[in-house]
Amino acid sequence: MARDDLAPLSDDALILLYAKGDREAARLLTARLAPRVLSYAWRVLGERAEAEDVAQEAMLRLWRQAPLWRAGEASVTTWLYRVATNLATDRFRQRRRRQATPLEAGPEPEDGQPGALAVLMEADRMAALQAALAALPERQRQAVVLRHIEGLSNPEIADILAVGVEAVESLTARGKRALAAALAGRREDLGYDEGV
Repeated sequence: MARDDLAPLSDDALILLYAKGDREAARLLTARLAPRVLSYAWRVLGERAEAEDVAQEAMLRLWRQAPLWRAGEASVTTWLYRVATNLATDRFRQRRRRQATPLEAGPEPEDGQPGALAVLMEADRMAALQAALAALPERQRQAVVLRHIEGLSNPEIADILAVGVEAVESLTARGKRALAAALAGRREDLGYDEGV
């Protein structure tokens, strides 16, 4: 099918079409989902290279699952975030065994971005947020990123993390409080004046 004909289709419909051999459905689904999974993995892991590995592996697993996909059992997005969460958890465990220190994970400026000062200020803000996220316990970090950065609902997050909705609410509330406390004294040095 042509890409324009596929665009309005749901993720479930696209994965079923891919399972039947429609490569354009796979390209469209990848364009929809891969950036979101990469963003989530980067926020959770704090390292771009590891996040890319997790996102790539999660997408590969989705393609392997396609022929077995049963529409209606779980949403494609929820399933994919669950896989990415499990892969990220495995990465954390490997890190602890290696006792490696995470590399600084700042986004590199791309062409067409604002001036150097704005880029540096945004990098400082992102680094402060990433450091505050990294200080959270793993489950709180995952819940906060899924809820407040990826924009998923509490029931979706509950499915991904395999916990109840009340546990998600508790994890996100505690995570938000911890983030607010960690960043409270940084408003001025991060370029946020008091009137904002």
